[in-house]
Order: sequence, then C-alpha cells, then structure tokens
Amino acid sequence: MLLRWIHYIRLAGFPLGLGLMLVLVSGTLNRVMIVELELPAALVGLFFAVSLAVAPARAWMGYFSDAHPVGGRRREPYIALGAIVAGLGVIGATLIVTNVAAVGIVLAGGTLTAFLAYALGYTLASNSFEALLADVFHGAQRPRAVTIYKVAMFTGLFTGALVLGRLLDPYDESRLVAIVIGIAALFAGLAALAVVRQEPRGAAIGALSRQAAEVPFREAMRAVVLDNPQGRRFFALVVLSVLGTLAQDVLLEPYGALVLDMRVAQTTRLTAIWGAGTILAMIASGSWLIQRVGYLSALRVGLALNVAVFAGFILAGWLGSPALFRGLVFALGLGTGLSMAGLLTAVIEHTTTARAGLMMGVWGMAAEFGQTMGGVLGGAVVDVVRWLTGGDALIAYGTVFALEGALLVIALALAADLRVETPAQQADVSASVRASVLAGD
Repeated sequence: MLLRWIHYIRLAGFPLGLGLMLVLVSGTLNRVMIVELELPAALVGLFFAVSLAVAPARAWMGYFSDAHPVGGRRREPYIALGAIVAGLGVIGATLIVTNVAAVGIVLAGGTLTAFLAYALGYTLASNSFEALLADVFHGAQRPRAVTIYKVAMFTGLFTGALVLGRLLDPYDESRLVAIVIGIAALFAGLAALAVVRQEPRGAAIGALSRQAAEVPFREAMRAVVLDNPQGRRFFALVVLSVLGTLAQDVLLEPYGALVLDMRVAQTTRLTAIWGAGTILAMIASGSWLIQRVGYLSALRVGLALNVAVFAGFILAGWLGSPALFRGLVFALGLGTGLSMAGLLTAVIEHTTTARAGLMMGVWGMAAEFGQTMGGVLGGAVVDVVRWLTGGDALIAYGTVFALEGALLVIALALAADLRVETPAQQADVSASVRASVLAGD
C-alpha cells in the first residue's frame, strides 16, 4: 500500500513541472519578447498560435501511442520524449530571440520552428500522461486522481509565477537563458521521475496494442466520435463548457477597470481570487464530493453556478459594486472548479482501455478548441459592441457575459442526457485482456 502511494505521489511531478513550463512560456517569455525585447506583438502572437495549430494532432498522437508501444510501454517513453522536445523548443526559442538582433527571416523562422517543437512536445507529453491516468486508475480512484493532478498543475502555475517574478528582478538576458534552461531540465527530470515504472506492462499491453493497431486511425475516429451519438454529444459538451467558461478569461480585469473604476492593484488580485475558488472546489471534488454526488452532478452544479455568476456580473456593473464583483469572481472560481472536476472525470470515464490515447486526444482537442474560441469570441464581441454603442463598456462586456451564460445553458442541456455506458465503451477490449491489465500482468 505504501509503495502504491509513493507511485501516486511521484505522478504529481509531471503536472507540477508542466505548470512551471506553462507559466514560463505563456507568462514570462511572452512578456519578455513583447516588452523587454520589443518584438512586434503580432509576431509573438503568431509564435503562440502554433500551439493551437498543433492541437488537432492530439488525436493522432494518442492513437499512435495506443498502437505502437516502445519496449512494451505505451505511455512512459512518449511522456519522456515529449518533455525533452518541449524543453529543447523553449530553450531554442529563448536563445534565438535573445541573440538575433533584428527581426527577419532568421528570427521569425527559427523561433517559429522552436515553438513548433515546444507545441509538439507539450502535446505529446500531456496527452500521453492523461492516457496514463486512464490506464492506472479505475473506479472511484479516477475522480480523485484527475482532480488532484490538475491541482498539482495549478500549484506549478502559481508557484512558477511567484518564483520567476523574483528571479528576473531585475531583468537580464543571460539570467533569462539560465532560468529557461533550468526549468526545461527540471520539467524533463520531473517527467521522467514521475512516470518511470508506472504503467501496467506485460502480455496484456501487447494484446491491447495489437487490437488498437488493427483499426486504422480514420475508422477509430469515426467509431469514437463521428458515428457515435454519445461521442458527438460529449465532444460538443466539452467545447461549450470550456468556451462558455473561458471567454471571459481576459475580460475580468478590463471590466473591473472600465465599468467599476477599480485600480490596477485591485484588478490584479482578481486572478488570485478566481484561482483560490477553483482550487478549493477541485480539492473538494476530488477528495469527497464526486464520490458522494457523482461527477455529472458536480459538472451540472458548476455550470449552473457559472450561469448565475455571469448574470451577477452584469448586475454588479449596473450597481457599480466592486465588492459584489469580487465575491462573484470567487464564486466563478468555485463553479469553474466544480465543472472542471466533473468534466475531467467524465473525460476519463468516456475513455476505453484499448484507445485511451486516442480518446484523451479527442477530448483534449475539444478543450483546446473551446479555449481558443473563447478568447477570440470574447475579445471580438466586446470590440464590436463597443463600436456599435459608442464605447459603452457595460453593454459590451455584459453582452459577452450574457452570451457565455447562454452557451452554458446549452451545455447543461447536453449534460442532462449524457450517458456513460461502460459496457459499450469497453466493447473493443476483451474481458480477459482487461482483467490482465487491471491485475498488473
């Protein structure tokens, strides 16, 4: 029992390192390229758009890991390889932007290639890790596992934001390069330490891989989503849940400033307030709530709470109440944590033993699509409505909040009829093979 818990604790090293990498790339490196290095914001945006362009490859990467084990292992080698490639990509991008003086083909092409390597490595590692969780945990263990490891990633994000800010004060290019190399190496080390000797192995894995390889990728995709009504419903649910929740991601601070006259210091705290609510809700969900009420109930409560919160945001703006707005931001964190925990558990429950990589890739692709569309939709609607209303911020941002609420209502309707039919899910894997895997053969 003690050895098993040591393995579980080790697994947390990967999402912890992943959180550090995410804040390094999307936070620190993003800001440094635009502010300190004075690169065009459009060019930097193109670099980061590469990650979104790679998202559709998630499903194929997952299918490949299902069907092509390395040394009898379907997940561990791909996680380690992905972490190494992602780290090398970030290091390469940093060395290029800090050593190439002028914006040109060398800087743009080299950095774009480095970000492509980062995106491919990150996608391969994260998707394979999620599939590993589906392989390792079963039954009541699954909701606890997926939420606790997501909390570990948030811990890496928040810790990284605090530590990197201090390490780069004052800013120095040589220090930035050293920090990037250090965090990339730390991520690769944590990934290797986290996953070594974690996944089931033996003859059963070979049987699962042969079963997965027998079905071509296109046919597997049709079976999972295109020709599967519940698969299509769940794909839409993931997209709408993420889209409806995260379209406000970059809007809360401007809304507080423009509508409620909040100072910079006050709006800066909003992310921490939201994050505290999210982590508390996810910890509660993973430790006891989902086991007591079920993951679908947690998902529905979280979605419903966020619908009410978005209506409350409009009311807070109309009343001019920053205190109400801050309380609602915390409630949004609670709703996000509940819905995220429920959705993550639903993702795991919609995943088969033989096709865990493929299916986690499909659901991850849906989540990234929803997140991308959320950011684009939120900003575009605000700009259009402000232009139409002569700059009325309350109406512009209120329109986005109302639209998000409507999307979440649709997601609630989809969740109401969602069914997880375990026998149907596992139809592609024989009972004897599943028993061997669960027994750790």
